Amino acid sequence: MRSRTGCSRAVARAEQPAVAAIPEDRLRRLIEAGSTLVSELDVEAVLANLLEAACDITGARYAALGVLNEAGDALDRFLTVGIDEPTRAAIGDLPRGHGVLGVLITDPQPLRLSDVSEHPRSYGFPAGHPPMQTFLGVPLRLRGAVYGNLYMTEKASGEFDEGDEAAAVLLAEWAGIAIENARLYQQATRRADELARSAASIEASLAVARAVGGETELSRILELIVKRGRDLVDADSMVIALYEGGRLTVSAVAGELDRALEGTAVQLPGSAVADVINRQRTLHIHDHGTPVQIMAGITARAGLIVPLVFRTTCVGVLCALDPLDGHAQFDVDHQRLLEAFASSGATAVATGKNVAQERMRRTIEASEIERRRWARELHDETLQDLASLKLKLAAARRSDDLAAVRAVLDDVSEQLTIGIQSLRHLIGELRPAVLDDAGLRPALESLISRSARPDLTLTAEIELDGVAERLPREIEETVYRVVQEALTNIAKHAEATAASVTVRRRDGIVELIVADDGVGIDLGETTSGYGLLGMNERIDLVGGTLEIRPAAGGGTTVTATIPI
Repeated sequence: MRSRTGCSRAVARAEQPAVAAIPEDRLRRLIEAGSTLVSELDVEAVLANLLEAACDITGARYAALGVLNEAGDALDRFLTVGIDEPTRAAIGDLPRGHGVLGVLITDPQPLRLSDVSEHPRSYGFPAGHPPMQTFLGVPLRLRGAVYGNLYMTEKASGEFDEGDEAAAVLLAEWAGIAIENARLYQQATRRADELARSAASIEASLAVARAVGGETELSRILELIVKRGRDLVDADSMVIALYEGGRLTVSAVAGELDRALEGTAVQLPGSAVADVINRQRTLHIHDHGTPVQIMAGITARAGLIVPLVFRTTCVGVLCALDPLDGHAQFDVDHQRLLEAFASSGATAVATGKNVAQERMRRTIEASEIERRRWARELHDETLQDLASLKLKLAAARRSDDLAAVRAVLDDVSEQLTIGIQSLRHLIGELRPAVLDDAGLRPALESLISRSARPDLTLTAEIELDGVAERLPREIEETVYRVVQEALTNIAKHAEATAASVTVRRRDGIVELIVADDGVGIDLGETTSGYGLLGMNERIDLVGGTLEIRPAAGGGTTVTATIPI
């Protein structure tokens, strides 16, 4: 259907113009343009290519695309080609779909005008707008719904004709397919990225879970959290600070931050971190041009401060600082990933702290039991001997028989000699001076000599020669104490007739083996004795391994390996 208004001519068709109306050369260019559009996987690139193709195929000087808003009653975006930036700036606000542009919004059919200013709906152009007369507009649909409208103006060779309209309609259909493909590709890419990030989050969380299962040192758990968390959200730096007793302390850092910050107390009153702890909510810091102080000595342009919450209690905060890609902020995906990671991290931290507290409790308890044992030995032997000596001297003081007094003094002198030897043995058990002065081998030889009894054959094989320097002090103390505790257990519980001690230094390790032929050990009770607990903790502190097992021919074998 055609209508005329003065010298203007408008064409609106409900049916698509025939492809036959498109000249062959233009049809070839149209096919090439369509091929280019559908091969593009970025929506913005499709729109830019569409405008260029519209000008090329129809001969228009200007082309524009108005993208509808969600309601479909106005333009949300307006993209143009052919207008330079100074002209665009002079025009001012972009069109929103009034006037002739609104005709295609209310009636999405192709529209051709020989003079756009003569149309009844024409509002005219704003100041600074270039003159435009001929006009062609066609709707652009996605899956049957109007996505926007494609506008072309100022054909170089007169008015837009039927062939131009048919080409524009076909180009819009190509564009609709291309935009839909690009959107589907971007959605699939986003889903793939989300899956990759979710997998990375699960992997990082599993790494923390594995660390909790196989690691009891809180410091190593914290190190794992900051390193994995930094990689997870691609942060320049990562900080974990633990909160306990109303005090926040920087516990571990990763990335560009100085390790000297670890152990620094954080002032909480009035700080942003305090709000994160109190409200247990993530704080998202955006880049506003100047660095923000996250906590004492730590600043960042952008950051995520996530609370570490375990069973409704905040045990600390995890801070991601500055995206590595230079963006002004972390995105929503980063926040979601870090919050999920922080949940497992909080469990890891709480578990590590509980292990450390339990270890400290058992160590203190073992130490107290050991003190009571030494106190009992001093009371049962030394104090009783001294009391006996006092009684003997008191009796001698009352006697007038010089020979009897001399006999008492001789007896007292002999008992004092025995007491001195007993005290020396006790002091040697507490801290052998030979270990400090001469080293591990003489100390072990002295220990084995003191442990020998008529009913126990004790043999030793100590291979520490060939290396000039002594072992580190903590390793010498550990080896000595483990051998000492093993021999004490043999004397008290094993009912053994023979035992052996082997200590070797080779290939960067120290290996010690203490074996006996006694009644053996109940593996179900190996963790209940505080002597065995002390052995385990000493070996653990130097990074070694300890194994206590029944021997093949009867008895018990204690084996420890310590890296030098």
